[in-house]
Amino acid sequence: MSSEIVNIDIKDKLLDLYHTNHETLKSSSPDYINIIREKAIEQFKKLGFPDKKNENYKYTDLKKEFDNGYKTYLSQNNIKFEIKDIFSCDVPDLNTKVILLLNGWYYDRENLLIELPEGAIIGSFQKATEVYPELVKKHFAQYADTEKEGLVALNTAFVKDGIFLYVPKGVVIEKPIQIINVLMDEVEGFTQHRNLYILEENSQASIVVCDHTLSANNFLTNSVAEFFVGQNAQLDYSRIQNEHNGSKQVSHLFFHQERDSNVTANTISLHGGLIRNNISVLLNGEGCENNTYGLYLTDKGQHIDNYVFIDHAKPNCISNQLFKGVLDDFATGAFSGKILVRKDAQKTQAFQANKNILLTDDADIKTRPQLEIYADDVKCSHGATVGQLDENALFYMRARGINKKEAKLLLMYAFAHEVIQKIRVPALKDRINDLVEKRLRGELSRCNSCQMHCCNA
Repeated sequence: MSSEIVNIDIKDKLLDLYHTNHETLKSSSPDYINIIREKAIEQFKKLGFPDKKNENYKYTDLKKEFDNGYKTYLSQNNIKFEIKDIFSCDVPDLNTKVILLLNGWYYDRENLLIELPEGAIIGSFQKATEVYPELVKKHFAQYADTEKEGLVALNTAFVKDGIFLYVPKGVVIEKPIQIINVLMDEVEGFTQHRNLYILEENSQASIVVCDHTLSANNFLTNSVAEFFVGQNAQLDYSRIQNEHNGSKQVSHLFFHQERDSNVTANTISLHGGLIRNNISVLLNGEGCENNTYGLYLTDKGQHIDNYVFIDHAKPNCISNQLFKGVLDDFATGAFSGKILVRKDAQKTQAFQANKNILLTDDADIKTRPQLEIYADDVKCSHGATVGQLDENALFYMRARGINKKEAKLLLMYAFAHEVIQKIRVPALKDRINDLVEKRLRGELSRCNSCQMHCCNA
């Protein structure tokens, strides 16, 4: 009974936050967005806040994180700085187009929408709702599930700004796009940015997302990103989560793939107090390929939870999932992966694996790989492992003059490398190699070139 009371209390507080700020939320949003907003808050009323009674959240308790009285960013901050003076992700030889979000808002107010080569557009989601209403109407809130996921409904109800990317038919963006999500304030903050990525037929794009906290205060993020990947389009998406222990992040990624499209999504979780990654994929045309990979490195009291759902809706599609974790000290984690193969999705190939190393007796991981198959002509597999470093391998290395610390580091790095090598952008792969090595050594919790000296304990 007590947990139900707490759940209702948080739900009521969030509903009150919405109604108190209703006019502010509606302002500068077109009518079609506000209609979706109203439907979303009704869905949130119905669904409520997920707690451990929800099977998909049984290993992650979010209640206390959403009940902390954070400042909510309903308008842009007046913090001014030059990106190059405060932060650069410093990826050697990676020539990127850099886009900045500050506390969930597109930072460059003088260039709200930027035209890239051959008609591609990137910029503020809020501005795109005004300038490209038909395009946004066609895709916004079409792939994110507000009817089953309360936190997605909450994000949709509070939608204001985030990233908008449009790649027209046949356009190939040669230069990777780097999106830097910065959390920075003198008070504790709650952000709910919304991102929409549209890749039309035969287009290609590479996106690198970096999540960082540049202030020592606690932050909470509930973000949603929708991806439409059209026929024969190709998307490479890499996300590096590198925040401090005071950050709590719930991330929802929804990938909708059409015929013969190809998506590779990498999530590298280096640091963060609590991270919950929800990844949903719909393979909605024949010949789709989806590769979803994850690497998480946790220590101290950090918690990481990855939930992945792959829906094979059409025949002759391929999906690969590989998530690997290294947990130290008294860190905790969870992995829940589900593959659904529908009745007509014959010739499906779907593979799922979750592998974990626990470095101490106090570290803990819960893992639930799942298959739900209704077709009879498929190749599917799933599995999970939880173990410790190989003592025989350690003995072999120490017998050849490698000290115990370095031997353990080499084994952990070799374990992680299987995921890192899946990154398709060579310069980014090299940089992630460097960051992961430093993280395993306990030397790094943010990029080297960050000029802010915030607490990352």
